[in-house]
Amino acid sequence: MARKKKNFFKKKISGLMQRKLVMLFGVIILAFVFLIGWITYINASKGEKYTKVVLDQQQYNNRTIPFKRGDIVDRNGTKLATSERVYNVVVDAKVITSNKKYMNPTVKVLAKCFSLKKRAIRTQVKKNPNSRYIVLKKGVSYAKAQEFEKITADTKHNPNVQGVWLEEDYTRQYPYKTLASDVIGFTTNGNVGSNGIEASYNSILNGTDGREYGYLDESSGFERTVKEPDNGSTVVSTIDLQVQSIVEQHILAFNEEHKDEETEGEGSKNTGVIVMNPQNGEILAEASYPNYDLNHPRDLTKYYTKAQLKKMTDKEKLNILNDLWNNYCVSNTYEPGSTFKPFTISAGLELGDLTGNENYVCGGVLHVGDHDIHCSNRSGHGPETLKQALENSCNVALMQIGASIGTEEFCRYQRLFGFGEYTGIDLPGEGETSGLLYTPATMDPASLATNAFGQNFNVTMTQMAASFCSLLNGGNYYEPHVVKQIQDENGNVTENKDPVLVKKTISKETSDIIKDYMQGVVEEGTGASAAVEGYAVGGKTGTAEKLPRGNGKYLVSFIGYAPQENPQVMVYVVIDEPNSAVQANSGYATQLASQIMTDIFPYLGVEKKDGVSDTIETSAEETTTQIAQE
Repeated sequence: MARKKKNFFKKKISGLMQRKLVMLFGVIILAFVFLIGWITYINASKGEKYTKVVLDQQQYNNRTIPFKRGDIVDRNGTKLATSERVYNVVVDAKVITSNKKYMNPTVKVLAKCFSLKKRAIRTQVKKNPNSRYIVLKKGVSYAKAQEFEKITADTKHNPNVQGVWLEEDYTRQYPYKTLASDVIGFTTNGNVGSNGIEASYNSILNGTDGREYGYLDESSGFERTVKEPDNGSTVVSTIDLQVQSIVEQHILAFNEEHKDEETEGEGSKNTGVIVMNPQNGEILAEASYPNYDLNHPRDLTKYYTKAQLKKMTDKEKLNILNDLWNNYCVSNTYEPGSTFKPFTISAGLELGDLTGNENYVCGGVLHVGDHDIHCSNRSGHGPETLKQALENSCNVALMQIGASIGTEEFCRYQRLFGFGEYTGIDLPGEGETSGLLYTPATMDPASLATNAFGQNFNVTMTQMAASFCSLLNGGNYYEPHVVKQIQDENGNVTENKDPVLVKKTISKETSDIIKDYMQGVVEEGTGASAAVEGYAVGGKTGTAEKLPRGNGKYLVSFIGYAPQENPQVMVYVVIDEPNSAVQANSGYATQLASQIMTDIFPYLGVEKKDGVSDTIETSAEETTTQIAQE
């Protein structure tokens, strides 16, 4: 017979065991009561002290160390944009108010060192007595920070200056103020680039914040672990500071000369200039006027009085600022006028529709479709060769050339030259427009005729400059660009922005012929005032009547280069609505171009006719200094 198993849970607990369990339970209860009492005592007697320690730990355990945004430099390493270390003055109101001895000495030192008003400091502290973080002032210089640190370090004489620390930060600075404002751009709060290189290379210029981990002990000894920030990279631009300075000096001089001449206002609606290397697409200078101070991009007092600004709404001011910040050379479209004529002739030569032996007779007008379309010389140029037609900027001859090319090929070559398409320049603003062109289906004979001499379609300055360079270098169309290289913070090259050859537009033979014709424009034709003594300069003038026709509004331009063989520099000048009684005068553009070329050619070492090169480095440096001071 099996033995019956005993049920453990039904086993009766002895009296002794019950007493032991009761005693154990009582001890546990007493321990909890003691612990709660001790915590209550600590909170009542030393709670303030430990709260401060905890808050101090929070403050330092999660302190951000800001990165330094990378510099933007010119092609020779001169800083065009940089970030300077500054400090924010931060106070701990809880500490300052924790002892009556702290308030007056601390307020006195803050007011003296940082030019703050004592009453304002007291108000801030009293208004937020429990705040551990009140920013009293931002952007304090290193010198001022050192002055403050010296005072607080002297604990013998300043033992009661408490509850203040300096938080590291950076501020963006532009040493040359308005110089290259369209190309460089500026930053807004939080290291966000706005316009120019600051915007298009924002992620490269920015770095990653660091962290500081640690704590303050009772004696305020700081023990920490630091993860250093990764600073941003340096962007090396293709811009040459000296060339840019010379360009802007002459643009400013032109606008000052013609300011309030015909109507009240600036010397032109817009003045734009691009200087480019035809051999690789590098932009050496790009500027437009009106411009703005990159250190104060929202300051309109340069162009408007205080009374005028006071009458403006916020929306009106914003619209004005957007126009001011707009990069005219990249974003604005216009009818190119006669500067387009070399493209039409080049297309004709390339297709075989022209041989160079053509002759024309200009009577001043040509009837096309249902329209009488006039030449700039209403009396007519008379008999002329193909070369003379370009030298004379003859519309009649160009209309006949356009007709010989035909709509299909003419439209194809417009696209091949890059018109109506994005150039791919590494600056913001081009995505808004690429210009308006006809298609073969929409182009009637009159439209073909006017397009052939540069009217009734739109281009941008960047499109014109990039495509014109292909006419000069044997037909190689390079992507225009303003950045040459990326470097780390130590100056090591991390990326080279090599020239990008996009396509072939014309042959070297056509290039040589069209350059010969354009040299004739300067030496014998409409561009005579663009000549530069000692240099073989070629180019083309342009005078485009703006819509609506007959309103007296014109855009005048000149696009030129030197030397004749293997061109090294291309200069494009556009003056939109010069402030004069007669706007239809391309001489404004040719003279401005000549002045610019006269100064930059020797500096850049452009070959002279006799093969002698000069330099003007000293005068260029003086120009840069002058621009920086204005």
